[in-house]
Order: sequence, then structure tokens, then C-alpha cells
Amino acid sequence: MLKKLSTALALCGLFAAGAAQAQSNAPIHLVIAFPPGGPTDFVGRTISEEFSKQIKRTVIIDNKPGANGNIAGEYVAHATPDGNTLFFSSVGSIVINPSLYPKMPYDVPRDFQPVALIVNNATILAVNAASPFKNAVELIEASKKAKEPIATASTGIGGMPHLAIETFIDATKANLLHVPYKGAAPAITDLLGNQIGAFFGDIPGMIGHLRGGKLRALGIAGPKRSPVLPDVKTMAEQGYPAAEANNWYGIVAPAKVPAATITALNAALVAAVNNPDVRAKLVNSGAEPQPSTPAELGALMKKDTAKWAAIIKEKNIKAE
Repeated sequence: MLKKLSTALALCGLFAAGAAQAQSNAPIHLVIAFPPGGPTDFVGRTISEEFSKQIKRTVIIDNKPGANGNIAGEYVAHATPDGNTLFFSSVGSIVINPSLYPKMPYDVPRDFQPVALIVNNATILAVNAASPFKNAVELIEASKKAKEPIATASTGIGGMPHLAIETFIDATKANLLHVPYKGAAPAITDLLGNQIGAFFGDIPGMIGHLRGGKLRALGIAGPKRSPVLPDVKTMAEQGYPAAEANNWYGIVAPAKVPAATITALNAALVAAVNNPDVRAKLVNSGAEPQPSTPAELGALMKKDTAKWAAIIKEKNIKAE
């Protein structure tokens, strides 16, 4: 009897060890709330290969677009909390959406825990290269004298570009008309065609047109200048420090993922972002590598949630 029990326990131990080994070798799914080809997808794919090497696991990019990021967020929030499913998110899904939507399919503090900040994507004010404006101050002053407001595009109601416009108007008293588009691509197309007066958007989405001389950046709504646009002044340098809107990208995991797993994931992600080749690709795209600890990302999420919630409430912004 004792021999049979010993054999059974040994088999259980082997099964558990095998399951743990299988678990450790399982692929990591990096869930992105946007389709392939966009700036968030680009950054995710740029870090994924080196992340895979560092964590010694296969990393799969899993695009789940829709509902302004809520579909992807819900998927990760309800995933098995084993560290194999991570949410690579912009500010929108985990900071802005909770204040924008009356009903959410997930609760950020309850359902997620921070893993690492990856990059900052400064939001910039841009115009067509044929525009007479050379900086933000010129646009502001001209708008105040104009009979009609300057039509200024965003990527949609409640997105970071929209909130950047609202913050800019509050800080500068510029006379702008917000024109929401369904994404950056159609907004940039109309800006290139001079169908719209200005556009607030992330640097990576416009860097090619800025370098090609088709668009002009008037100012950066971030804390410092961009290394890829060193001659473009920040809004603070132009006299408007309150006109700041940073669209960062970070990685969160389901809330019940073990602390040791979060520590291991963070170490691998930080090493991946700090890899010289990865950093060079990110910087060249206009993104600013800024890997962090989980606690640092958590503090940033808390601070920005309060900031954008106040503006959404004050402006009575409602999701489409």
C-alpha cells in the first residue's frame, strides 16, 4: 500500500513539474488594441523580438482592435493570470476610457497591474508645409484675430489628440474648432490636402511627412524636445507650459499574476527596450524609449487618470 502511494505521489510530482515546464515554455501573447501597421503596433513589434530573447519564450503579437481599446482590455483582464497574456496599451485604454465610457468591460485598478512603461510619444501640433504659421504662437495669435476658428483635426472623440486640443485651447485661449476623424490616417490625408487647418497627433504617425517637408511641426505638447525634431520647441518653451499631452505606451498584466512573474517580465522588457538596436529603431520612428519599474508605471497611470478625468468631466466629453 505504501509502495503504491509512494508511486502515485511520484507520478503527481512528475506531472506537476511537467506542467510547470510546459507553462514556462508557453508563448507570451502581447495584445495590442489597434490593427497592424499603426504606431502602437510598430512599437510592439519592434520590442517583441528582443523581449523574446530576454525572456527566452516566444512572443506573439495579438492585434485585437475595436471599441477604442476596450475589446483588447477586456480580453486581457479576463485572461488566465499566468503572465502569458499581456496588454500593450496606449494611454487611452487604461487611463482615458474609464472616464470616457459610462460602462466599462473592466476595472483598471481591480483587473490590471502595471508591468513596465515602454515609450513616450509626444503629441505635436502640425500644419501643412504651405501654411504661413512657423510656430504655435503664430497660429494662436492668428486664430484670435480670425473671424472663423481654425479647424483642427483629432483622431476621434476622447482620444489623446482630442484631449490635447482641449488642453491647448484652455492654456492658450486659441480659437480652434475641433474636427474629429476616425483615426490618424484620414486626418493626415486631409492635412496633406489642405482640407484641414491643423492636426494634433503623435510624432510616429507624421515623422515621414515631417522629414519629407510636406508637414510642419509648430510645437511639442511634451515636457521636452524630441530627438528626431530637435528644432521644434515645446509648448512650454513658447510660453504655454499647461499645454502638455503625452501619449505613452505601457504594458499591464492581469491583476493576479504572481509578483515574481511580474518582476521577471519587467526585467526582460527593460533589457529589450535598452538594447541599442531596439532603441535606435524606436528613436528613429519618433518614439522616446523610457522603460520603467512597475511602480513607476503605476504612479504615472494614477496621475494621468486624475488629470484626464478632470478635463473629460469639465468639457463634458462623451464617447461616440
